[in-house]
Amino acid sequence: MRIIPKTEVDRLLPWPELIAALEEVFRLGCDAPLRHHHSLPNGPDATGSLLLMPAWWADRFTGVKIVHVMPANAAAGLPAVQSSYLLSDGRTGEALALLDGGALTDRRTAASSVLAARFLARPGSRHLLVLGSGRVAEALAACYASAFPLERIAIWSRRPENAQALARHLRAEGLPAESVIRPDPASADIVACATLSATPLVTGAAIRPGTHVDLVGAFRPTMRESDGALLARARLVVDTRPGALAEAGDVVQAIAEGAITEAGIAADLAQLCRGESRGRESPDEVTVFKSVGWAGEDLAAAALAYQRAG
Repeated sequence: MRIIPKTEVDRLLPWPELIAALEEVFRLGCDAPLRHHHSLPNGPDATGSLLLMPAWWADRFTGVKIVHVMPANAAAGLPAVQSSYLLSDGRTGEALALLDGGALTDRRTAASSVLAARFLARPGSRHLLVLGSGRVAEALAACYASAFPLERIAIWSRRPENAQALARHLRAEGLPAESVIRPDPASADIVACATLSATPLVTGAAIRPGTHVDLVGAFRPTMRESDGALLARARLVVDTRPGALAEAGDVVQAIAEGAITEAGIAADLAQLCRGESRGRESPDEVTVFKSVGWAGEDLAAAALAYQRAG
């Protein structure tokens, strides 16, 4: 069995090839039930979580991502999220590779967002605003820059020092990044949110016509990065309908408030990739992509990394 650490995952999943692999899995489909979520004791005053995300192409590959979310790790100076991905042969069940799950998740999340943006954002988008400063925010900035002619990447975080650090890192990679004290969604062509916010950061009133908004961070029903007014005025696309309706706080809360109904979801990403639904319909249309993550993305990314590793 091959062990593929973070540095190798990054090298083996270049953006163009990864986006193409994700487009294929959304177009062709695979078996991927909703994630399993189990509570775990994590110290006297903390509860952790065990997440299992299985997926399979029965004749090709099977895989499962194992995620531990352990809040008490902070006291020991360890990351709260620990993740691994086990890829196996779909015919024999033989274990093929164990991959760093964090790097795999970061890259497939960003690549899925940019895959959606190819259908939903204006092709000439030049100004990207990123809300968040963690690993996914870094991956989003890099992946968007690989697919759009970006001239400015503005980074905002509730902790300004983190935004400054990410902007410095991106500039060192040759990207036109800068940190901002106050985010200005009205000035951006694309707004990408990758936070753990429980209250809206982007409102419908603050978005100008033609903007594409990418909502990545709110992966639980109690979290949200947008208000209902934004989803009500936008063409809304989700990664998968079952996932969005079960877990996407932006969507779940907007429906509960009466801002939209389930019919307000114009399409899922598979429908765009299959040509069954249109993406952006006019230059002035506001578009939103809401993702919570799909196990099929992990499987496609892990299979690509394994095959490229030789």
